[in-house]
Amino acid sequence: MNQPNNPPAGGKKFRKFSGVVISNKMPKTLVVEVLRTKMHQKYQKQFKVKKRFKVHTPNSSKFTVGQQVEFVECRPISKEKRWRLIKSLATEPQTKNI
Repeated sequence: MNQPNNPPAGGKKFRKFSGVVISNKMPKTLVVEVLRTKMHQKYQKQFKVKKRFKVHTPNSSKFTVGQQVEFVECRPISKEKRWRLIKSLATEPQTKNI
């Protein structure tokens, strides 16, 4: 009935994020890093904040490091996994400029 993109009947909305795959070494788990910009309350300066999420997927080997993915909140699957993969946004992995 409820698909991952639609909110449940109770009215609570799912939190949805998109980020870059950092690790696919664990079975059925991806580590995804989400980059956000926040504003300092006093000095009004923008700064970057990174956060890593463990995301459940049936087949982690088909995703490569650097690939852009979208994921949504779900019930707790393990101690740290509370996110489920929806889709891959980019087909080729992104390369970081160092």
